Amino acid sequence: MRRLPFAPTFFLVSLLIVLCGSATGQILNIPTAAGNRFGSSVALGPLQTAEMDFNFFTINNQNPALSPLQTPSGSISKFDLKAPGKARREFEKGYLLLQRKDQRGAVDHLKLAIAAYPNFVAAHNTLGTAYLNLGSNAEARDEFASAVKIDDHLPNSYLNLGCAELALKEYPAAEEAFRKASAIAPLDPQLQLALAYGEFENKDYPAVISTEREVHARKHQSATLVHFFAAAAWEAQNNLTSAQDELRSLLKEDPKSASAGQFKEILNSLKEEERRRAQGQFDPVVKVTYSIGVPNGPSPEIAGRMAQLAFQDMEEKEQIEEAEVEPEAVCHECAAAAIPEVDDARSEIARRFGGAVIRSSVDEVSILFAATDHGKSVVNLTTADIGVRDDGKSPNAILNFRNESQLPLRLGLVIDISNSVVDRFKFEQAAAIKFLDKVVTDTNDLAFVEAVNNSVLMVQDFTSDREQTAHAINQLAAGGGTALWDAVNYATQKLASRAETQPVARMLVVISDGEDNSSSATLKEVIATALRSEVAIYTVSTRDLTNEEESAVLGDRALKTISDLTGGASYVPGAVSHLSRSLSQLQEVIRSRYLVSYKPAEFERNGRYRPIDITAEKDGHKLRIYARRGYYASSAQPNRASGVSR
Repeated sequence: MRRLPFAPTFFLVSLLIVLCGSATGQILNIPTAAGNRFGSSVALGPLQTAEMDFNFFTINNQNPALSPLQTPSGSISKFDLKAPGKARREFEKGYLLLQRKDQRGAVDHLKLAIAAYPNFVAAHNTLGTAYLNLGSNAEARDEFASAVKIDDHLPNSYLNLGCAELALKEYPAAEEAFRKASAIAPLDPQLQLALAYGEFENKDYPAVISTEREVHARKHQSATLVHFFAAAAWEAQNNLTSAQDELRSLLKEDPKSASAGQFKEILNSLKEEERRRAQGQFDPVVKVTYSIGVPNGPSPEIAGRMAQLAFQDMEEKEQIEEAEVEPEAVCHECAAAAIPEVDDARSEIARRFGGAVIRSSVDEVSILFAATDHGKSVVNLTTADIGVRDDGKSPNAILNFRNESQLPLRLGLVIDISNSVVDRFKFEQAAAIKFLDKVVTDTNDLAFVEAVNNSVLMVQDFTSDREQTAHAINQLAAGGGTALWDAVNYATQKLASRAETQPVARMLVVISDGEDNSSSATLKEVIATALRSEVAIYTVSTRDLTNEEESAVLGDRALKTISDLTGGASYVPGAVSHLSRSLSQLQEVIRSRYLVSYKPAEFERNGRYRPIDITAEKDGHKLRIYARRGYYASSAQPNRASGVSR
């Protein structure tokens, strides 16, 4: 995933760099909206005028701390890997000329590359970039649209298309293109920043505010400028107070910005305008024009990655150890909120700390678990076959027990498409497609497919159509680093946030080697999200057991930790040829789901952690149980709309 065991060819490196948007440093003057009016004739120009660097809106930007092979733009079209030699050679010539700012020469060679191989996605994107630099915006749009038509799961192509639409002043189309890019890579802050700008230019001001809130809710150091667009949107709606708040947030989050002085000047002008309004004065505000650019810095040499890799191994080990420690004995926030008459507080604690579902009318705990016998599903258990210990004690009463295998399934599949799986990726694709074909069998079952390298790519949203999921998986190509924990965290939240009208079974399957080098979320945070969301995580390792590097062993340990603590299961096939067998075993586990509801003994809503131990025997065989290990005794109000299974 983060290892670079081979010397990348110039062709592959140039492909990745093109997808990073670093093929050009030319400034593109993006059209700006007309200034808004206050009262009679007062216009606030600063928020409406900005000269943007075209490279600013690229996937993950040009982070000088990352090599080209580490960027989220490592998402390569599978079609490009099939380009014949002649097309590759012409592409490389065109790319080098573009780097040297010889736009016309680049166009000539890139056209030859496309003529030799029409499905060359990177060539279409690079040719479109050259056209943009020449001011041939319509031709640029056509090339980017061709890239999207050939391969519709790459966010980069939609991003480029949006920039071309902006240049053509086709603002609704620009917003739509940016929205599609953001939907495919929902955690990429630069894409959401581009989306906010597109929404603003399209005068979709409420959407700008919504995007800002979504970005602000996550770590967004590289996208603090979203507050600038939100300020502009508030100003356009005559809300100067909120506009000032956004600028204060921007200055607080990025006080050392090269544009900080201009931001302060705009903030002061807003304050002055608000004061003048209060006094009934409508003098024009002085306009301030500035430019926002991205520093161009060389990427570090691949050789310098060894120290960074060692640090990443150490960091991952620390995260695993942090996640594996015993839970705190008492959740004080849970206990503090355990006031029977305060339902809102109960609901908030339930959302934050999860645990079992505890009904408000009676202290009742409901736990999902699965049971297998030597890898085969056991679907005929009765209450007499199971044992439950809650906080070391038998429950006062078993209130409900039933087989959940007939519940509608909500399944998320996360597939690692990072650099280290290149040599066995076709096997993984085939195994994943076969797995979904066997598991998603009912029209009420829904599954989504998420791919992860440096970016989190939503390649197929919830669907019961197995042909759609198969198409999405087949479109993927391996390359780049890994933001695994970000991907798992997002997928878990997606499963939990889907509104349901009936009980459903939610689970997440992760096919990966467990290594991570790009996430902002930690392993412990991901586990906490899964526990809050009542999502069991099942992991299937792609590591070859002959690989005994520390990072590989740590990856398996991380996958086992996340599965054990969320009530899922972890599989280590040991070789890619055994991957299908492990997924078949997982299918058996999914078919053997049960729900047990009981009234715990000596129960108090005091925020204390209560361990759970579920056992089962059938026909003299002790069964293997997959279940979460415990919960905090918070006053959790069940949310029927959320689809929590009972």
